[in-house]
Amino acid sequence: MSSHPTDFQGSVTDAIREAILAAIAGADVLVQGGGGHYSIEVTSPVFAGKNRVESQRLVYSAIAHLMRGDLAPVHAVDSLRTNVP
Repeated sequence: MSSHPTDFQGSVTDAIREAILAAIAGADVLVQGGGGHYSIEVTSPVFAGKNRVESQRLVYSAIAHLMRGDLAPVHAVDSLRTNVP
């Protein structure tokens, strides 16, 4: 895992999880990683009827603020899985 400079204070995994929970109804969220690189798995009924790209766009839009700027706490999402319960 690489090091990624950030001025973010607090738990990045918690911030990712909370942002997704706030944006996607009924989500069950698992976030793993560190050093700017994260793996995310989200299960939600919101994804029903959506294709993979549409579902992933919902997740990325929820965490976009954590990926913006030179010192953003999230440098890369190495793996993103979306599932319907």
